[in-house]
Amino acid sequence: MTILLIGIGFLFLVLGITAIDTQSNGFFTQERIGQHGKSFLIYKLRTLHSKTNKTAFWGRMLRKTKLDELPQLLNILKGQMTFVGPRPDVLGYADELVGADRILLTLKPGVTGLASIKYRNEEQILSQQTNPQKYNDEVIWPDKVRINKWYAQNRTFVMDLQILFYTLFPISFDVDSFIAKRN
Repeated sequence: MTILLIGIGFLFLVLGITAIDTQSNGFFTQERIGQHGKSFLIYKLRTLHSKTNKTAFWGRMLRKTKLDELPQLLNILKGQMTFVGPRPDVLGYADELVGADRILLTLKPGVTGLASIKYRNEEQILSQQTNPQKYNDEVIWPDKVRINKWYAQNRTFVMDLQILFYTLFPISFDVDSFIAKRN
């Protein structure tokens, strides 16, 4: 509980700087798909300037450090998310899963997960593609589903601790090797 209170206090400090930098209230909300396919509003720190729609200096730092995800503590408090699990997706992805892939919808979405670690530099990967949407739909999204299905079938408390560790300390971690060793 103390960690949560410290996190919320830190959030208000960062939120204040964000609000000034983006000339907004500092928050960004977006509809995402959660457990059992129910939609909810995810909270993030705004990284784009409200008037220019360009990433501000502070916003780039927030994205790079993933601190823009900090308000998701509110989603956790509301029972919509957990610390570790598949990331909640925008409409048109998780809500359209079929067959065995729907196992992902049995879990609460997480602030971080194995797929989040593997694709921690997803924006950079997509920026290097000639057709980022196609690459996401044909390469990244199917791989995230594969990773998250494996997680849903094999998750443990110790694994969640490992995922949290590699999220907080972004040192080299090969997700595919991690999965292969446990199959």
